[in-house]
Amino acid sequence: MAEERERIVIPDENGDEHLFDVLFTFDVDETEKSYMVLVDAGAEENEEEEVEVHAFRYEDKKEGDDDLALFPIETDEEWSMVEEMLNTYSEGEMK
Repeated sequence: MAEERERIVIPDENGDEHLFDVLFTFDVDETEKSYMVLVDAGAEENEEEEVEVHAFRYEDKKEGDDDLALFPIETDEEWSMVEEMLNTYSEGEMK
């Protein structure tokens, strides 16, 4: 039985809402930044098909509600870090 993942809704530039499953989140102590790796909620995970993965830097909003502020990843250093974490995650899933 597949484990239940956390889901979030992200609106696109047209205001259309899209549902995503959270694969994992991680924090980087050196930069004090948090990252979130997502897949489309309807995407089936199997070895024959590649699933498009999305990654964002995120911050919890401070007003006490559940909202997150998502930011695009813009630097090569951040992308390298996300890719490394994704590779580690994938290796753990395959065992």
